[in-house]
Amino acid sequence: MLDRNSFDSELSKLGEFAEAGYFLALHIRFTSPLMFFQTYREDWTEHYTQNGYVLRDPMTAWSFATTGATRWSNPRIPDPFKIFAEARKFDLNYGVTVSAGPITSRTVGSLARSDREFTDAEIANIEKITKNLHSMADPDVRLTRAQLEALKCVADGHRHTAAAAILGISESALKLRLSGARDKLMARTTAEAIQRAKDFNLL
Repeated sequence: MLDRNSFDSELSKLGEFAEAGYFLALHIRFTSPLMFFQTYREDWTEHYTQNGYVLRDPMTAWSFATTGATRWSNPRIPDPFKIFAEARKFDLNYGVTVSAGPITSRTVGSLARSDREFTDAEIANIEKITKNLHSMADPDVRLTRAQLEALKCVADGHRHTAAAAILGISESALKLRLSGARDKLMARTTAEAIQRAKDFNLL
């Protein structure tokens, strides 16, 4: 079961390296990540989204073509659409991208600074932390039958009282099952747990 405190601690360590923000997409499957975190400036995020940069971002192509870590300034990475120049307008002057995991469940993280390049030692630490977070968020989830039944009842639109009655258990027992499912699926809400269970074809 996921230790949320340990996970949040690793995420905090990652953030300490990213003076100008970061994004982290964990276990991308069918173009959607299991978990997503982003601390870039809001105006850059809006600009990036409105212009559909994800399809032209050179680091998107790089991160799905290989694994490892590289600076955005890597001269071997082409940037025909000048995305890096656009990023610099928002103080994202230097960056590093990390790609980890199999192509069927890839984790990608990009961290930025406004003041200087990342050092080799920093990049090594960033890659290690990203791999740790990838492992901690492993979506190979094993829910119990009871947890699946509880999620399905709620997913079908039943309130807790009705779902508990359908399953022949107390409402507190239902809540316990739902809590266990949320923990295993790394979800903060039951709705989020239901969506992730569907993503993994558990429901």
